[in-house]
Amino acid sequence: MEKTIQNEVATFAGGCFWCMVKPFDELPGIEKVVSGYTGGKTENPTYEEVCTGLTGHTEAVQITFNPEIFPYKRLLDIFWMQIDPTDPNGQFYDRGESYRTAIFYHSDKQKQLAEQSKMELEKSGRFSRPIVVPIEPAQTFYPAEEYHQSFYRKNPARYEAYQLGSGRKHFINKHWGN
Repeated sequence: MEKTIQNEVATFAGGCFWCMVKPFDELPGIEKVVSGYTGGKTENPTYEEVCTGLTGHTEAVQITFNPEIFPYKRLLDIFWMQIDPTDPNGQFYDRGESYRTAIFYHSDKQKQLAEQSKMELEKSGRFSRPIVVPIEPAQTFYPAEEYHQSFYRKNPARYEAYQLGSGRKHFINKHWGN
């Protein structure tokens, strides 16, 4: 009897969600990457509401993936390479709670793998400051407005300017050589 593979979901916050889609998008085993909001108290928040900081939401991406083709551990490896894991107050140009980093786990196995991955990064000595990314249970995820989805494809020049201007691209190149 043939075994049916169930897709899984991973949710990561890494600052501006525009910058968190492209690294995961279009890889074998990745079914979709959705920009959105999680962790807050307002139902179906808008981008403008989240930007006020009053909803408690964080910009995040939710990735639907086939774990047989693209294991969760590989998703974690890519996640770490997109962020400054030592900054608790936002990412690069974007500051505040809505731009914080976090790994939102959907199972005990994801939690265990995330904690192990974080510990390995801490021990690697790649960063001189402590790794401060929280690992939290997943909460309701609200997809962002359509104009935020796949932003890097819809607005490539603006996306590249943002990557450069925010300091993200330089940071990634410095620490990971990408």
